Amino acid sequence: MASAKKILSKIRQTNQVSAGTLYMVNRNPRNLERLRLANKTDGYHLEKPVRNFWHRLELHASNKYITAKLVHFQNGTVIECSTTEWALKRHLYKGNDFSAYSTLGKAFASRCLDAGLTEMRCDLKSTAGKKVDSFLRAVEESGIRLEEPERIRPAYSWDMHRPEKPWEVME
Repeated sequence: MASAKKILSKIRQTNQVSAGTLYMVNRNPRNLERLRLANKTDGYHLEKPVRNFWHRLELHASNKYITAKLVHFQNGTVIECSTTEWALKRHLYKGNDFSAYSTLGKAFASRCLDAGLTEMRCDLKSTAGKKVDSFLRAVEESGIRLEEPERIRPAYSWDMHRPEKPWEVME
C-alpha cells in the first residue's frame, strides 16, 4: 500500500508544472509544422515530384505486394506499412487485391493517428472503382486529411493584407 502511494505521488509531481515556472520549453521537433510556422521547401514549379510539403503519402505497388509510406521532407520515411508484414499478410487472400488496398489503408491510418500525424500531402489520383481509390477512401474515413494546410508567412510592413494568426483572438 505504501509503494502505491509513493508511485501516485511521483505521477502527480511529474504531471504538474511547478508554480514558479514562467515558461515551458517544447522539445518536439515537429511543433512548428503543427503550428504551420515551419518552412516548406518550395523547389521549382516544374519539378516532379513536388517538394512543397512537410509530410507526403507515397504508395508503391509491385506484382505481389503494396507498400504505403509517410515521408518527411528532411528526414525521409517516418511511417511505413506493407502487405508483406505478417500481421497483415495472414488476413489477406492476396497481397495486392482490392481488399488488400482497403485493409492497408486502415492499418496505415491507424499508425499515423498513433504517431499524431493527421495531415499529409497526397499526389495520388483516385479513380472511381479502382484499387487506389479504396485505399484513399479507407485512409480518409479513418480521420486523416490528405492535404496540408498552408504555411503562415510573416507579415511585412509593406503588405496590404495582414491575415490574423490562429492563436490571436481579436475581440
